[in-house]
Amino acid sequence: MWSHPEPSPIKIVLTSRHAGRHCLRSHLSPQLCIRSWSLPMMMSICHRGTGMALSGGVSLFGVSALLLPGNFESYLEFVKSLCLGPALIYTAKFALVFPLMYHTWNGIRHLMWDLGKGLKTAHLYQSGVAILVLTVLSSAGLAAM
Repeated sequence: MWSHPEPSPIKIVLTSRHAGRHCLRSHLSPQLCIRSWSLPMMMSICHRGTGMALSGGVSLFGVSALLLPGNFESYLEFVKSLCLGPALIYTAKFALVFPLMYHTWNGIRHLMWDLGKGLKTAHLYQSGVAILVLTVLSSAGLAAM
């Protein structure tokens, strides 16, 4: 691999000042301007997003069960009467189960971090890729049921 020379302290300060000014003009946080996006950063954002989406979905389902007329079976029969194709049903099931599987597997990864395991940079990327693969495989399997 190529070795990059260490940037001088003056270059770091000038780059930080330029990025800071750009962020002030564009009303962005300096962290969004200076840091480059990485897999662990994106997975952390997605973990929070899936947590909020799952919480909102469960809340919406509970409120709708209380307020809408009929019971769950009547709505299930309604969906069956639409005669949707198997590809559309599989896609919908996959879209519903994907956030749950991602949040579950990534939550287990966070529990391992709490135990002090897998905190090296190389392990962060390896476990991130493993989580994504496990998420897709388990979502595909559950959607096929």
